[in-house]
Amino acid sequence: MPASPIPVGPDTSGTPGTFRGDACPGALRLHAADDGFLARVRIPGGVLDAAGARALSDAARRLGDGSLHLTSRGNVQLRGVRDGCGGELAELLGAAGLLPSPAHERVRNVVASPMSGLDGLGSVDVRAWLTGLDAAVLASSVTPALSGRFLFGLDDGRGDVAGLGPDVLLRGCPDGSAVLVVGGAEFGVRYEDAARAAVLAAEVFVEAARDVPARRVWRVRELGLPAPELTTRLHAALTEGGIETSPARGAGNCATSHDGVARADQHATGNGAKATGLRPGPRSSIAGGAEFDGPSARTPLPPEGAEFDGPSAEAGAAGQGAGALTVTPRFGAVTAAQWQALTDLAAQLPPGELRLTPWKDIVIPGATTAQAAELTRTGLETDPASPWTRVGACIGRPGCAKAHADVRADATAQHPHLPTYWSGCERRCGHPAGPYVDVVARPDGTYAVTTERAEPRV
Repeated sequence: MPASPIPVGPDTSGTPGTFRGDACPGALRLHAADDGFLARVRIPGGVLDAAGARALSDAARRLGDGSLHLTSRGNVQLRGVRDGCGGELAELLGAAGLLPSPAHERVRNVVASPMSGLDGLGSVDVRAWLTGLDAAVLASSVTPALSGRFLFGLDDGRGDVAGLGPDVLLRGCPDGSAVLVVGGAEFGVRYEDAARAAVLAAEVFVEAARDVPARRVWRVRELGLPAPELTTRLHAALTEGGIETSPARGAGNCATSHDGVARADQHATGNGAKATGLRPGPRSSIAGGAEFDGPSARTPLPPEGAEFDGPSAEAGAAGQGAGALTVTPRFGAVTAAQWQALTDLAAQLPPGELRLTPWKDIVIPGATTAQAAELTRTGLETDPASPWTRVGACIGRPGCAKAHADVRADATAQHPHLPTYWSGCERRCGHPAGPYVDVVARPDGTYAVTTERAEPRV
């Protein structure tokens, strides 16, 4: 393949000896694949307004293969991007507000509880955190040094995003406050301070990574810093930033002083701590009936969005009854016709947005079951019982030279409950967290099938 459509020099992101060589693709740093170049457009929290959605479709149609490809971080990839069109792509994205800062575009990796504020199940609405966090990331002169793999997570208290293992996690508590979790360090912070606290924590990570000799440090778990030392560094940075902290009693669960556990934990995936499978996110057509596909129970789940005026123990009820339609594109690939149908529907509704989930679902706030039939006719899955909601696959042939088979053409559901993931080679790119049926193509074109329990890889 030729060089990237956008000429770039050596990777100067990150600190010397730490992030140099970070090849994670973005909108300006493209990856060469067998089917053309790949551009990854960050959509913080997966929240995309109708105008931005139309701009992405236009870019895919004019410059790529026409489809939009969802990622496990709620972002969008354009595949098949032709050589020499990088400037045009940057112009299209910039005009739509999807490229707010060339220096920060690869580090705006933010996942958020996709049903927050829509179904009343979370402890807080994370929307204010999302806007505040993105603004603080863009305003920071330090965050461009983060790697393209570094992940912020905003969990409204139900445990869905916490299970993804983000580097910096904010998790809502029943009293409207938040817990900041960074590796083994945990602090209670006020709702209104949470977004700024998360960015300060990321800046502490950058400084700590500079102190690691002779190896690259991409994620917090790679620091090797003892929890007490990391806690001390974070506390100093938060205090200097004027942020009050409190001990996080059972921070992972937001345990409360009256010995109650946050009600959202009852709706967390599996045991409330880990995401368990390909699709632990929204599972139903209508908000309030969604479910997690965890090993212990199938309990109601939620989406994300709606404005939040401040911390409140009842914040999760802000969007209750608003309704939301959840759809699943097969393998996370949305055709031009499907994307247009989704965008047209979203544009007709008061929220005017789509929400892309880390489980490659799409939530349409304000939509109803009566509108699902139109989307079903395009090939999108709107039935939570469909086996295709449990099937995933890497790009396979012909998009990847390392793949031994066209896994998406061969894929079928292999288990009545567990997710099934088809990989074109032993690298298993994009495999889910938790237990899953692992189907891996062999060089001779046959498949090896096993059941695996994977750690989060996002």
